[in-house]
Amino acid sequence: MKKTLSFALLHFGIAFSVTYAFTGSLVAGGMSALVEPFLNTLAAHFHDRYWSRREQRHAGLALS
Repeated sequence: MKKTLSFALLHFGIAFSVTYAFTGSLVAGGMSALVEPFLNTLAAHFHDRYWSRREQRHAGLALS
C-alpha cells in the first residue's frame, strides 16, 4: 500500500502541473490533481490485485 500512496502523491503533482500549465487556473489544476489521480490510483490498486490473482492461478496450473 505504501507504493500505491507514493504513486498517488507523484500523480497529484503531475496532474496539477500539467493542468495548470495548460489552463493557468489553480482551480482547474487543483480539481484535476484530486479527481484524476484518485481514480487512477484506485484503478491501479484493483488492477494489481487482479494481476496477482491471475498470476497465482497460472502458477497453480503450471504445477499441475
